[in-house]
Amino acid sequence: MDFDRAYDAVLTKWPQKPLGVDLTGRFGSTHVNVCGPEDSTPLILFSGGGATSTVWFDNVAALSKSRRVFAVDTMGDAGRSVPNGNPMKSADDLIEWMESIVEYTGAEAVDVIGHSYGAMIALAFSLRRPERVGKLVLLDPNSSFSGMKSGYLLRALPLLLKPSRAGRRRLLDWETGELSIDSDWLSLAEAGASELPRPDLVVPQRPSVEDLSALDIELLVVLAQDGRVHDAEAVSRSVRKTVPAARIEVLEDASHHSIPMVPADALNRVLVDFLEG
Repeated sequence: MDFDRAYDAVLTKWPQKPLGVDLTGRFGSTHVNVCGPEDSTPLILFSGGGATSTVWFDNVAALSKSRRVFAVDTMGDAGRSVPNGNPMKSADDLIEWMESIVEYTGAEAVDVIGHSYGAMIALAFSLRRPERVGKLVLLDPNSSFSGMKSGYLLRALPLLLKPSRAGRRRLLDWETGELSIDSDWLSLAEAGASELPRPDLVVPQRPSVEDLSALDIELLVVLAQDGRVHDAEAVSRSVRKTVPAARIEVLEDASHHSIPMVPADALNRVLVDFLEG
């Protein structure tokens, strides 16, 4: 299958071959790519929709110097996690699924980085299980602090209704503009849209102002200056209003779908500074 070959091709871009682990749970088998010192603080990575856990190839070298990295293929999305016919149907199921990953790390609390849909998962878990999260990083989080642009939704809707290789590529090309995205990862994203079952994801409800204001976790929000999914300035204002202690960084020459690949060096500096600070 093209998807499997493309997945392996992107995985070879990792600086070291990760340990592939399949966690069996109530909803199926969750695939996790693991690397980094075994005795260091666990860091869980949740990618954006359709990106798979392989997308962190330009980040894991920096992140795994002082963290045991657990990059997750989201259940119900493209990747090597395999549902068992008992799909997640609610936010409670989603929290249970994520908690099983935290349990696997063996730590009481973990650091978490989530991008896009992965940021929605990470934020939902942090609001429900704050005692299990040390530091939280949200990369261009959509539908978390503000809504998405109608123009993006109109372009994304056809792909949601009828996933296809061509539709996925058109959306990515439009949203990333002139940014240079890794060709092997693009092939993987296209293959996932055309060969795999339609994503079956639980979408967490957008948190209320009251819930966000009660968040008592070290938080970093990284926004893409040129992203077309939402207004970065509107998200910044909402974060400042609801979580005043949060750190906000805006990446130049970045779009929603280019992160975390582009600009990797700038993003890595921000992430390491926050995690180690």
